[in-house]
Amino acid sequence: MAIKYRLYQDNRAESKNRGKWYARAIYPKTPKTTSDLAQMIQDNVSVKKSDVIAVLDELVNVMKLWLQESYRVKLDGFGSFKVGLATKPADTAKDFSAAKHVVGSRVNFQPETHWSAASGGHHRRVFLDDLQVEETPANAVVKEETNP
Repeated sequence: MAIKYRLYQDNRAESKNRGKWYARAIYPKTPKTTSDLAQMIQDNVSVKKSDVIAVLDELVNVMKLWLQESYRVKLDGFGSFKVGLATKPADTAKDFSAAKHVVGSRVNFQPETHWSAASGGHHRRVFLDDLQVEETPANAVVKEETNP
């Protein structure tokens, strides 16, 4: 399987790349859910789907707690999560206040990487090993069967 993409043209008036073409990944399939993930894990190991769902639900609760306590959460073989902040500038450090200058937050994810001499000494991201890409046919819509 391959990541599907569509081409788009940069039409921004101020852009130095105006008129150039780029690929943008698309996701035409039905999103996968916790239930789908639990089913596939159950199919691959000797754990019941209900147990997997309970563990995944608790994973979300524990990660939320730790992230909000300023921990970085690393899942071995998966990657790391941390909270990032969007702030407005203050003229001086003394003038900075969280209530006035912190304007947003987000969760940053860094997939696990492995250094490889075989790849020319580059780091490779686990989720992107052997990734293939292909252009999607125009107006392609993929509908998957859903299990009741």
